[in-house]
Amino acid sequence: MRSYCALYVDVGYLLCSSATRVTGTSLRGGVRVDHQALIQRLLAQVEADSGLPLLRVNWYDSGGNVNGAPNTSQLAIGMLPRVKLRLGRLSPAGEQKGVDLRLGLDLVRHARNRIVDVLYLLCGDDDLTEAVEEAQGHGAQVILVGVPDAEGRPHAVARHLQREADGLILVDAAAIDETVHRAPMSEPRTASATVPAAGPATGPASGPATGPVPSPADLASRPRPAIPAGHPAPAAPTARVPPAAFDRPSLVYSSTTGRPSELHGPAPLVATPEQIDEVCRSVISTWSASADEAQQQALFAGRPTIPSEVDRALLMDLSARLGVYEISESDRLTLRHRFWDVAEELVGRPTS
Repeated sequence: MRSYCALYVDVGYLLCSSATRVTGTSLRGGVRVDHQALIQRLLAQVEADSGLPLLRVNWYDSGGNVNGAPNTSQLAIGMLPRVKLRLGRLSPAGEQKGVDLRLGLDLVRHARNRIVDVLYLLCGDDDLTEAVEEAQGHGAQVILVGVPDAEGRPHAVARHLQREADGLILVDAAAIDETVHRAPMSEPRTASATVPAAGPATGPASGPATGPVPSPADLASRPRPAIPAGHPAPAAPTARVPPAAFDRPSLVYSSTTGRPSELHGPAPLVATPEQIDEVCRSVISTWSASADEAQQQALFAGRPTIPSEVDRALLMDLSARLGVYEISESDRLTLRHRFWDVAEELVGRPTS
C-alpha cells in the first residue's frame, strides 16, 4: 500500500508565532500573509523531510465570518491544490471553538484508517497531546513542526507535547520571513471599516516577485496536480531539534483560548511598569500601523472596551515577557488602563 505524509496546521499558532517573529507582538492583524506561497513552502519542507509524497495540508482555523463561515481569504485557501480547509467558529468573546477538536479527531481517524504514515503537526498546544498518543497507538509517526523565534528556537511548543511526539522540526525561517510581512501603513481601507475583532488575519498579500494573489475562481479553474507516482528524492532533510534546545523557560499558546497554557521555570509574580509599557507600545504601534482614521475613531469611541484581538495580544505578550500562564488580576487591570494612556500618546485621540 502506498505511503504518504500529511500536514496538520493550527493556523492560530502559526500566525501568532509568525507575527511575534516579524513584529514582536502576537497580533495577527499586524501582519499580511501570502498564504499560497507559505503553504507551498510548508508542503515542500515536509515532503523533503519525510521522503514521502504529501497527501494534503489540513488547515485549521476559526471561520472569519458570522457562524463560522469562511471569509474571502479562507475561501481562496480552501481552493488551493491539496489543501483541506477545516473551520471552527468564534465565540462572542472572540475565542476559537471547535478547532482543537477537529484537529485531534482528524489525527486519530487518519492514523487509525492508515490514510497516512507520517503526520506532521504544526502546533504548540498541550491539549493535543492525547490525540498524538492515540495516533501513535495506531502505528503512525507524529512529528511536531514549530515556528522558530528570533533566536532560532521553537516558539511556544508545550514540553509535554514535545515529549510524546516522535520528533520536532522547525519551519524554515526564510519561509516565514519571505511570506509574512508587517502590515503596511499605507494599505487602503474603506471608510466604513471597523476596529478589528478577534479572528483570522485578513487576506493574503503578495510578497516579493509573487505576482497578484489569484481569486477563488481562478484557483478553482486550475487542474489539481497528480501526486507523483514514485517517492520524490528528498532534499537535505530538516534537522530534528535536539532536546537541549528546550532547556529554558517557555510557554505555549492554546489555539482554543489564544492564551498561554504552560509555565516552565520561575517567573515574576508582578509585572514591572516597564514591561507593561513595552507590551502596550508594541501592540499599539503594530495595530495603528494599518489602522485608518475611522478605525482609530472607533477604538476611542468604544472605550473602555478594548477590541478582542488587541486585548488578547496584550495578554499573550505580557505572559510571554513574564513567562507565566496566569496574569494576576492587578496586572490585567494595570495593563488595560495603561493601554489607553499609551494609545492616546502614540495614536492621539482622533477628532470626529
